[in-house]
Amino acid sequence: MALTADVKEELSHLEVKKSSVRKAEVSALLRFAGGLHIISGRIVIEAEVDLASTARRLRTAIAEVYGHPSEIVVVTGGGFRRGSRYVLRVVRDGESLARQTGLLDSRGRPVRGLPSAVVNGSTSDAEAVWRGAFLAHGSLTEPGRSSSLEVTCPGPESALALVGAARRLDIAAKAREVRGVDRVVIRDGDTIAALLTRMGAHDALMMWEERRMRKEVRATANRLANFDDANLRRSAQAAVAAGARVERALEILAGSVPEHLRYAGELRVAHKQASLDELGRLADPPMTKDAIAGRIRRLLAMADRKATDTGIPGTDANVTADMLEE
Repeated sequence: MALTADVKEELSHLEVKKSSVRKAEVSALLRFAGGLHIISGRIVIEAEVDLASTARRLRTAIAEVYGHPSEIVVVTGGGFRRGSRYVLRVVRDGESLARQTGLLDSRGRPVRGLPSAVVNGSTSDAEAVWRGAFLAHGSLTEPGRSSSLEVTCPGPESALALVGAARRLDIAAKAREVRGVDRVVIRDGDTIAALLTRMGAHDALMMWEERRMRKEVRATANRLANFDDANLRRSAQAAVAAGARVERALEILAGSVPEHLRYAGELRVAHKQASLDELGRLADPPMTKDAIAGRIRRLLAMADRKATDTGIPGTDANVTADMLEE
């Protein structure tokens, strides 16, 4: 997940000055990474992220934009979870922050999607929503056939809100449920690149595009190499089969074959895996590929006519299944 960490590290240090954009990012981060808890009758907000820089960014934004203090607790990994996690907790002003960021509506009820102010905001707000969601629970895989950028969502409502934010950015994203978990997924390489640009991960985009180009070049080279190998193999098999047919033609015609056709046939038999070009160069005097091919074609046709007239097996009789295998 090195690419994911690179993207998150870059986004964590992206400078954003506009207040509404910072609010949209905080709302998304708290929605996708956090939850509301009631402790001793008070509402407490907790948000768990995987990078210290993300936790510091969220803490700074909450203090500067909303004026609320928060604390960060480091949770050491263990068991199936590797690496440390960082839990940001707002205790004293949890309910106030929950209302301000849209985790609670005006009546104090939990909001399952994103607040309307964010949903109906500008395109910069939509970019901030994706930035916050990715910092919270996003992942980016290596470019290639199975490349994807996806965000794990706390529920179907938040997944649909994220798809809507992508649509406002002209980004095609799909919401799907995988093993009971809601996700928003983007698989097209160009779309992933466009979204990384929108979120502000320009350095990570350069790295991703470089790896993508390298894989495409390698895949193209492999395809061409396989194509060339297959062509060479087929050419060699065809030459061997032609040699077997020529042997049979010389047997059928015996002493009645014209000398110039016999010479071309004997060249073919002596060099069964050579190409027609190579046979032409081996001839004395040298001949063109078309001249060699024409003589062999006439030799085979003459032998097959005689075989038909006399009721004996033709030139194909010497061709085995092994010679025709791919």
